Amino acid sequence: MALGTARAPLGAVLAGGAGRRIGGDKAVVELHGRPLLHYALDVLSAVVDDVVVVAKRATRLPPVAGRADVWVEPDEPRHPLCGVVHAIKLARGRPVLLVAGDLPLLDQATLRALLRADAGGRAAAVVAQADGRLQPLCALYRPRALAGLEGFDATTRTQEVVAALDPVVVDLPDGRVLHNVNAPEDLLHASALMPPPARGTRRRGPIRG
Repeated sequence: MALGTARAPLGAVLAGGAGRRIGGDKAVVELHGRPLLHYALDVLSAVVDDVVVVAKRATRLPPVAGRADVWVEPDEPRHPLCGVVHAIKLARGRPVLLVAGDLPLLDQATLRALLRADAGGRAAAVVAQADGRLQPLCALYRPRALAGLEGFDATTRTQEVVAALDPVVVDLPDGRVLHNVNAPEDLLHASALMPPPARGTRRRGPIRG
């Protein structure tokens, strides 16, 4: 996939989680007949030109060839910030618009709000906040954020590490766009929150891939 200009944001989908609560292989779990990962991939691709998937070597992924490169992150530690740090390092100085791969309700408006929030580039990060909680896996990270993230303490909560960057915070009016799928009941909830299909389209229920 061709890279854009040095300052154009790179989109990155994090898919390295173990997914134990949903039975493993979360990226290929299907929602309405589509792999969960593809929802995040599609919304990012609508906002930025270049998108990558960051995953562990053993992560099972749905087909992404022609849509995104796959960047293999270190096997350890198993921590969300491992993928964040890896993406920033390989982005060649570009800002990274990063989202978790288990956010099927994420919309373009949320991502565009992150890109607009600090257009002057003064902050190391721009992070979404929903229902009073910082959401580090829906955020824009600039190269200088690496100094505050690299060498993070794996026992520290992700929110605490990212808050120490003094990020610009974007409060979302509807936290449902960041509904994440960790367990089978989350998948059912996401299905219920999704808008109805277009007329004449048959809606498939959530199934395991």
